[in-house]
Amino acid sequence: MAAIAVTMALTACSAPEDESEEQARADSDRVAAGEAPDAITIGWNQPYYSYNDDTSDGNATANSIINYMLRGDLFYYDENQELIRDESLGTFEKTSDDPLTVEYTVADDATWSDGTPMDATDLLLSFVGQSGNFNTIDAADDVSNLGGEVYFNSSSPGLPLVTETPELSNDNKTLTLVYSEPFADWEVALDFGVPAHVTAMKGLGIEDPQEAKDAFVEAVQNNDAAALSPIAEFWNTGYDFTSLPDDELLYLSSGAYEMTDFVEGEYVTLTANPDYDGERPASINEVTVTYNEDPLAQVQQLQNGELDLFGPQATTDVVEALEAVDQAEIETGVDATYEHIDLVQDNGGPFDPAAYGGDAETALQVRQAFLTAYPRKDIVDTLIKPINPDAEVRNSFLVTPGAPAYDAVSEAGGMQEAYGDGDAEAAAQILDDAGVEGPIDVRVLIPADNQRRSDQFDIVQPILAEAGFNLIADRRGTWGEDLGDGTYDAVSFGWQSTSTAVTESQATYVTGGLNNLIGYSNPEVDELFDELAVTSEASEQESIQEEIEALLVEDAIGSTVFQFPAVVAYNKEVIGNVTAAPLNPTIFYGYWNWTGPEEE
Repeated sequence: MAAIAVTMALTACSAPEDESEEQARADSDRVAAGEAPDAITIGWNQPYYSYNDDTSDGNATANSIINYMLRGDLFYYDENQELIRDESLGTFEKTSDDPLTVEYTVADDATWSDGTPMDATDLLLSFVGQSGNFNTIDAADDVSNLGGEVYFNSSSPGLPLVTETPELSNDNKTLTLVYSEPFADWEVALDFGVPAHVTAMKGLGIEDPQEAKDAFVEAVQNNDAAALSPIAEFWNTGYDFTSLPDDELLYLSSGAYEMTDFVEGEYVTLTANPDYDGERPASINEVTVTYNEDPLAQVQQLQNGELDLFGPQATTDVVEALEAVDQAEIETGVDATYEHIDLVQDNGGPFDPAAYGGDAETALQVRQAFLTAYPRKDIVDTLIKPINPDAEVRNSFLVTPGAPAYDAVSEAGGMQEAYGDGDAEAAAQILDDAGVEGPIDVRVLIPADNQRRSDQFDIVQPILAEAGFNLIADRRGTWGEDLGDGTYDAVSFGWQSTSTAVTESQATYVTGGLNNLIGYSNPEVDELFDELAVTSEASEQESIQEEIEALLVEDAIGSTVFQFPAVVAYNKEVIGNVTAAPLNPTIFYGYWNWTGPEEE
């Protein structure tokens, strides 16, 4: 299953060189004829940095949106959050309920862009990488140097339930998973990831692709730690890069586009894959994604013709600026991303029991005090309601507002009652009862040039000061890369959903989960998520979610704040038929349907 992707903002950039006059004239002619332009430029806020977005470090929206266009998938979500199967690369079906058995078959003509056939070995690598079943250690300080141990830096709610090594067919085209228990979200449990032949070639030092795949399969079937360790090391970090690598094997295509240029911190260019004949072909030959974390600067770029499409982090200033751009088509709504505040519990800081001699109760009270004073409603009223007048504070970790289970789960969790909204006096009393004297220094990680997050800090800081907390702004251009490194105490950012699976949040809250960046651990929560994973009845799922929600609130791990307002802007004189999806990949969804400008 795909993990939750993190919405981030990082370094600013400059755009690629201007098109030649000849290309510009050709584009103008195509647009005048109503055809899709040959090339467009899309604005985003964080540079790409990993071809492997299944790892804990690579799991970010900035990576997944590019990989979405580079690599084919067995399924995706449409603009209505409906699961759609794409059979271009293969099919899958449930062949038994007891035990739950799922069979994946790779298409005969599926091929990586280096000419190597795709087969079930690629799916086997995805399974091995995300299941954790072959790991010999629970964690690694350095995931690029495991010292002979096996540790794939990822996690999955369902794949660990496949306790038997998956079976490969004789022709290596079919992979069969047999679950030891039922799994509610089996349809989204497994998909293609990075190529098995490249991973094994690099990890084992083998030059022949087929020989490398055979060696990987043998290592898995024999549970050979000596061979799997270097494979895991390369899988963990070998696909991380911030500019176009010399080695083309590190960014192979199996989808509609190929990566043809990448300048660090500035832009990445994707060009239509001439060998792709699947269900979602490129409608525009060249797509360049430029990076700038300042949405007002991106508005100016749209007005100047330097950008054709972008989805900014919405503020009233951005919306007003867009409304003044004649060629801008603006669509607004509610995003699947939600803002939250995280309190780190394993860095020796003010929310860690270690800061109080191991006294977990005192650390809990300090976290409760912080969250009691945290002015969620003020943030929503000041920053979000001017864009979306119907915006409300979100009161559930697990369920999105408007979903059928939201009211029941949020009420059972009791977040609103437990934390309130900006009650500095009550927070100060909690600290006094805990015997903790202020001011308590709290390092708050903030993107260097993200205006909305800076505005949030300005709203929060004085109220938290009244409660006894001294908030210290830690502004970094590399904040996204630094998430989870223990060098800060609190951070506010957005979780963006990639699916509607009930187990999607598991990676964020279970011990050692892919998205657990705060060192949180509660065995009861772990057990409940395990139970949720094997529960298929909706009413029973809701009951389990209510129990989990209540524990997360009780443990004061942080708080949800608001659902992102969505703003999509594009140049209506250049591109048309843009349909953003609420789930990841948002504005990149439907690239195969993009056209020239729509008729007025």
